[in-house]
Parts: sequence; structure tokens; C-alpha cells
Amino acid sequence: MRSRVGAGVLALVLGSGAVAGCSSAPAPPATSAAPSSAAASAVASPTASPTASATASAPATPGAAPSVAVRATVTEELAAPWGLVVLPDGDLLVSERDDGRIGRVAAKDGARTGTGTVPGVVSGGEGGLLGLALSPGYATDHLVYAYFSTVADNRVVRLTYDPTRPPEQQLGTPEALLTGIPHGPRHNGGRIAFGPDGLLYVGTGDSGDTGLAQDKGSLGGKILRLAPDGTPAPGNPFPGSPVYSYGHRNVQGLTWDPQGRLWASEFGQDTWDELNLIKAGGNYGWPVVEGAGNRPDFIDPVAQWHTADASPSGIAYADGAVWIAALRGTRLWRVPLDGDRAAGAPEAFLDDAYGRLRTVVADRDGTLLLVTNNTDGRGDSRSGDDRILRLTVS
Repeated sequence: MRSRVGAGVLALVLGSGAVAGCSSAPAPPATSAAPSSAAASAVASPTASPTASATASAPATPGAAPSVAVRATVTEELAAPWGLVVLPDGDLLVSERDDGRIGRVAAKDGARTGTGTVPGVVSGGEGGLLGLALSPGYATDHLVYAYFSTVADNRVVRLTYDPTRPPEQQLGTPEALLTGIPHGPRHNGGRIAFGPDGLLYVGTGDSGDTGLAQDKGSLGGKILRLAPDGTPAPGNPFPGSPVYSYGHRNVQGLTWDPQGRLWASEFGQDTWDELNLIKAGGNYGWPVVEGAGNRPDFIDPVAQWHTADASPSGIAYADGAVWIAALRGTRLWRVPLDGDRAAGAPEAFLDDAYGRLRTVVADRDGTLLLVTNNTDGRGDSRSGDDRILRLTVS
């Protein structure tokens, strides 16, 4: 059974200084202490839990209350789902971590078709088939990118997807683009996404070896930026290297706002989980600091949570805010933005209504797609788990 702190303290941090992250595994109960660097902090309590069947409101400032409504259950009975992408016709591709399968989900009725199993995937601990991304040229090249664990490493591959072939035979042979990402039982990162610049961003973890995060020669504990062919992207801050930012513990969420700014979620260890605004070449502090360190050599998070309240995985931008799927925290967080700063205290929705939440993706109609994660061995599986939900947010 998971351990939760029902009324944990949430800290919103504005400014710059330091960073770290947490694991989705059970951790010691969080304390109620505010961040040590209180000079630039505001503290608020998480909002009360809304019910799953009603629109949930959690006003933080005067005016219209933010809201979340579960509009539909897209599909059910997925096995440890992890990555999710939206195809041009509105259908979905979803990865299942432990069996290495990619399934297609029909947008109109939730019917599922097996596309195939990615060869070489080795599951165990937090590893397996993790993030998915579509090529920017998918309409013509039909390429799907995947991040997965092998017996020796984590890696990024691309493979063709041909839905005209028979079910379970629609995936081509994976082409390895980047290998040698450190692999361990925990902290494997795994989120991949193409940015508005057409380049591939990859969130990695320290694989339990904390020193890797500060080692710019290692791929662990980093955000990487690659050209579509897997080579280091031109203009990266460290010439010839795929490293874009470093000092991360375990990055599992990547998203961009309309101005092209990159935001990332990060698991803390025992104290603070984070939402970070990512700068090229930035050092986010792990393992020297966890949360806001208020040090000039590290970049502070924009928002942070006690680990019992978050353990943040996937994130998405929608309606002026970053939305964060929380695993151990079993809720959906909203962080309103004002440019490169938080516009107010984060707000919580769907608290324990659907259990652990792994991935959130913004669809083209303005709704959010939310993936639960109760069948991966760490959650309390409920009837119908795991599922994809469609949310209306404002």
C-alpha cells in the first residue's frame, strides 16, 4: 500500500537558485517545514480533493476558478501504460512498460489494436518500454521514436509504423539512435518529445548513481537534445555533446509553452519534487541540493512539492498552465504561469480519484489526455485499470 501525507505542505518558489528530484517509490513521510531559502518562497496548502464525477474547482486567486472535468474514459484495462502520442487522425499510440508493446487506441470508440512488440526491451524495476514521440515528419516518414531499457542500458530508437499491415506486425525493426544511457532498477528517466525547434529532447535519470548528474561526460541525470538522426543537436551548449542541461535526478516530464520555453518535472529524493524552467547549459543542482538551494551556481525550481504530494511524471501545457501527473501524490497539479514565472500557488485536482497518474498530454482540441498507472506493481489496481481519461480544463 502506498503511503501519503493527506495535508502536506506545498511550496511555490519564484526566482533562481538550485534543484533536485524524487522517486515514485515510497519515501519517508514529508515534513511540514517550508524551504530553507524562505526569502523567495510562498507556502500554501494543497486544495481539498474533488470527486471524480464532478467538475473540480480549486480557486487560488480572485476571479474565475480553475476547473477540471472528466469528459470521457477513452479506454481501459491497459497494462502498466507509460508513453502516449496522438496520431494525425486523432487515434493514440500508447506504450506498455513491462511487455514492450505499443497499442493503438481509436479516438472514436477506444477500440485497441496491437501494433507489435518492440524487440530488445527488458523490463524490471522502473525500466522497460517508456516514452514515445512522433517524428516531426510523421505524415511522410511514418517514424515513431521510443525510449526503452535493455539488459545493459537505456536507449533511444526509431522505427517505422505501418497500420496497413496485420495487427502485431505493424512495427519495423528499431534503429538505435542513442545508446549507453545509464540504466538501473530506478531513476531511468524515459520521457522523449520533439520541441518546436524540430529537435528531440530526452529526459534521463541518474540510475541511482547520484554523481552522474554533475558529470557532463555522462548521459545520466540530464536533459539531452538530439537531431532527428540521434546525433548531438547543432547549437548545444557543450560542443559535440547531446547534453542540454544537467544536475537532474530523474526527469520524466517535458513540455513547451506557446513562447517555446521548455519546462520539465523532476523527482526529488526525500523532500522536494520540482517543476523547472530549462535553460541551455543550466545546472539544476542534484545531488548537491534538492529543491531550492538559493545558490548562484544552480538554477532553482519554479515550483516544488513534498515528495508525498507529487512524484511528478508526465507534464503538459494547456490553458495558461503546466499540468503535472503525480504518481505517489495521486493527483493532477496545475501550475499557472506568467511568462517564465508561476502566476500563483499550484492547485490540485482529482486527488486519489484515479490513483497514480503517469502521463498527461495536450490534445489538439484543448482537452488533456491523462494516463493512470496503478498496474505497474506500485499502485492499488482498481476495476478497469489502467485507463486513459479525456479531461476538459480551464
